[in-house]
Amino acid sequence: MAQSKQSAQSDSPTLRLDKWLWACRFYKTRSLAKEMIDGGKVHYNGQRCKASRTVEPGATIRISQGVDEKVVLVLGLSDKRLAAPLAQALYEETADSIAQRAVRAELRKTNSLFAPHPDTKPDKKERRKLLLLKSQQ
Repeated sequence: MAQSKQSAQSDSPTLRLDKWLWACRFYKTRSLAKEMIDGGKVHYNGQRCKASRTVEPGATIRISQGVDEKVVLVLGLSDKRLAAPLAQALYEETADSIAQRAVRAELRKTNSLFAPHPDTKPDKKERRKLLLLKSQQ
């Protein structure tokens, strides 16, 4: 009976979205992938979806990870977590997405130049000056 079940699955491969995201190494655990999907951080073909959504090759998935946002095309399916190079073969990030991430990274770099952090913590005298400046404003 188990053999007939496996052959039925191989005829029409279906895979849950949370499992695909986990197998492609976007998230470390399936439960974390599910939380991100439920939180609206993952969109399937431009729409919010559930973790149980069936993934199909050719679909577009938008994934928000921290400050970055990736738009990927599904190329293949795997229900097992593969090595990173093999997992990257299951999807392809769009050229527009790569360009947008590069632009955002450059903006973050230039923004950090306008708000530099000192090399050391302020000493007691400098802290008193800072408190005096803050209280005057």
